[in-house]
Amino acid sequence: MTKNALSIAILTAAACRAADMAPLNAKPGLWEVTSVTERSGMPPIPADALAKMPPEQRARIEAQFKGSAPQTTTKQSCFAQEDIAKGLGLNKLDQSCRQTIVSSSGSKLEVKWECDGAQKNSGSMKIEAPDSTHVNSLIDITMGANGRVMNMKVTNTAKWLANSCGDVKPDTGKKE
Repeated sequence: MTKNALSIAILTAAACRAADMAPLNAKPGLWEVTSVTERSGMPPIPADALAKMPPEQRARIEAQFKGSAPQTTTKQSCFAQEDIAKGLGLNKLDQSCRQTIVSSSGSKLEVKWECDGAQKNSGSMKIEAPDSTHVNSLIDITMGANGRVMNMKVTNTAKWLANSCGDVKPDTGKKE
């Protein structure tokens, strides 16, 4: 869930129509992204999946989410010029989602969304690019199903490292 939170923010931004969005002032290339994820509540696991779970597994999952401490991850990511032009590469929101661009400029982007699919969720994302080598974002997400609600807050700090991505492949948003 926290694999690459900046990609979530960036991909969410790209899901909004590109014509409504000004490209962020960020360099293409290799970036180091540090994400801090805070969660509260229980994940909206489908009722049929919960029913199939052994009691020990269900208890383990519930314990994992109760009072969980913030998780920090650092990862290198590769963003091409076209990723940046599309809001840093993220256009993966479900068709049931409605996005609204609150504001958009070369240094700031604010997006809100609401999704009505099987797993309802809503959220907001604010991205700031104070210069072309630093990007910060804050993502707030609320998701729910089956009477369970989970809130997630992801704070990202990214710094540009190099023009060349070397062995780091661009993040396509696909799970491997």
